[in-house]
Amino acid sequence: MGAGMSGLTCARELMQHGVDVTVFDKGRGLGGRMATRRADGGFQFDHGAQYLTPRSAAFTAMLEDAEAAGAVARWQREGKQPAYVGVPGMTGLAKYLAHDLEIRKQTRIDRVVCANNRWQLTWDTGTEMFDRVVITTPAPQIGALLSDEDPFSGALATVTMDPCLTLMVGLSADVDLPFVSRRTPDQDISWIVCDSAKPGRPDATCIVAQASRDWSIRHLELDRDVFAKRMLALLSDAIGGDPIANPAYLSGHRWRYAFVSQPLAQPYLASADRTLFAGGDWCLGARAEDAWTSGQAIADAIAEGI
Repeated sequence: MGAGMSGLTCARELMQHGVDVTVFDKGRGLGGRMATRRADGGFQFDHGAQYLTPRSAAFTAMLEDAEAAGAVARWQREGKQPAYVGVPGMTGLAKYLAHDLEIRKQTRIDRVVCANNRWQLTWDTGTEMFDRVVITTPAPQIGALLSDEDPFSGALATVTMDPCLTLMVGLSADVDLPFVSRRTPDQDISWIVCDSAKPGRPDATCIVAQASRDWSIRHLELDRDVFAKRMLALLSDAIGGDPIANPAYLSGHRWRYAFVSQPLAQPYLASADRTLFAGGDWCLGARAEDAWTSGQAIADAIAEGI
């Protein structure tokens, strides 16, 4: 359950072991926080994960394979090591991982219940039984899916995730930005990037700004249009020069569970009989590689028990 990095990685690995896999996701697209928003006027925004910087040899090898397939490209950042970005957007990597998988989009699972030694998934228009279930939603959402006898509740209570409010700005004319990207964790706007500077992007000027943890928490429940306008003013101040008064495109996005501030410190959770698993970046840290590592570890555990 979940077509983000963890879920797709796990499903792809299991498929390669000959396991029949079905992936459910509540969204219309793939990738979870590896997200890409497209809008009229040629605008495109990576409004979730911005790039990938591998640390392990295994994750690096996966990205190199994806690069060879044209799903990712290297982005040369000023004064830093190149990073990987999905092509033509961050969802490019998700689509690569999802190749040949059976994925049921726009299917929000309501309950996961053990019945007759199998697992019953229920959603608004149907129900189906499975031998094993892997849940890769954010940790705070897992408890609502399981019964009162949730085997993971104690462990999940130790995990903390923080929100991030994101602003997307599309400009009809070029703006002389003082930088391509900038990270300032101690300011209200903690990340700014000219998204159109990444490889394989449209020519239209597209800016993504992400608020700091504290600013996001304080403004989390505001209407999206309201916090977007407030962030636009902060963005204008951060860029300097004339304020961005009337952008051609303006939108905000609320990531309620964006960053892992207190991880589980192990790659996954499993029921005693190892037929129910839960995993994601929240197991190991805030990086996309942590999500990939969790999904890979779950697939290995299931494959060992087949």
